[in-house]
Amino acid sequence: MSLLENERAALAQFLPTLTDRLANKPLMELEAPGGAVIKAFRESGGAALLISPEFGGKGATPLQAIRIHRALGALSPSLAVAATMHNFTVATLVEFGIFGGDEASAALMRAVAENDMLMASGFAEGQTGTNILAATMEARCTADGGYVLSGRKKPCSLTHSMDLLSGSALLVEEGKPSRRAIVLVPADTPGIERRPFWRSSVLTGAESDEVVLDGVEIPGDLLFFPNKESELDDVEVAGYLWFQLLVSASYVGVATGLVQRVVAQSKGGAAERGLLGIELEGAMAALEGIAWAMGAGEAAAGLLPRALLVRYSVQRALERVAMSAAELLGGMAFVSGPEVAYLVAATRALAFHPPSRLSSAEPLDRYLGGARLVAV
Repeated sequence: MSLLENERAALAQFLPTLTDRLANKPLMELEAPGGAVIKAFRESGGAALLISPEFGGKGATPLQAIRIHRALGALSPSLAVAATMHNFTVATLVEFGIFGGDEASAALMRAVAENDMLMASGFAEGQTGTNILAATMEARCTADGGYVLSGRKKPCSLTHSMDLLSGSALLVEEGKPSRRAIVLVPADTPGIERRPFWRSSVLTGAESDEVVLDGVEIPGDLLFFPNKESELDDVEVAGYLWFQLLVSASYVGVATGLVQRVVAQSKGGAAERGLLGIELEGAMAALEGIAWAMGAGEAAAGLLPRALLVRYSVQRALERVAMSAAELLGGMAFVSGPEVAYLVAATRALAFHPPSRLSSAEPLDRYLGGARLVAV
């Protein structure tokens, strides 16, 4: 079996036109800001990947989805990151029942699938150690039964290409305890402002700038409450499990892009190239094990801590793969063009997605000692 054989097959099955649109373009052209890869993803039907065929979607399983994300990461790291945010958001809203729970939400899901609508995630703030339950917005009731939102999300992938923004909010009502909520906001709603934020030269194609909400009004049916206030409920756990799988597989794909260059140029010896394959396929197999269990219906609450442990294992493996691949490609490859340095830096970015390994250390330590994972 060649490198990426299963992943390319999954991508061809679900998004058959995407590879042809991206494969022959230079990496740095694909990674440039401006939405070219996101536009290709949208026009290839990527928005519908995790939506059930019942609602006009493609119905990819967790296993198929992570294989597709690995293939995306090898084609364009920025696209894989942007697609992660959309797909994890869709999966979370499906779990929540916001998509498909009643006639109105089913119509919304069908609209996303049939109109290729992309969803940005305003859930986890991009700050080291931030608890994923922390709200990024504040909501207050309006006289007509709706809500007014204020807050900001930075970075927010798909800032400029999103059709809908989802996120976490804290509902503040005078004389009542504050409540956590999930909100859904059309991207063209008055009061939404986009501001430049992403100053790194890496992953710029993911459109990860700042979204500011200043007095944004939404109707009452676009705010939803979780089942529990103080800890992860089943829906949030399932959504966060999706995120760990998709984001980890995406970065396995980025590292695979480096290894492909090593193999294609026959750099190093057979044993050295083989070791890179061992690290990559071991990492992907671990993710596939979680995806298999998820697809088989194993409870998300039991899978999430295992998924986090696997994610950090993958993270460490990719560090080794990226540095070894760069070394084998050699100094001339590193200095004569931007691609090798770019891919090494992009691979490392997995460590910056929530939850960080350091912020998860104590909850996972308690889990390893027999306690239930409550929050990360």
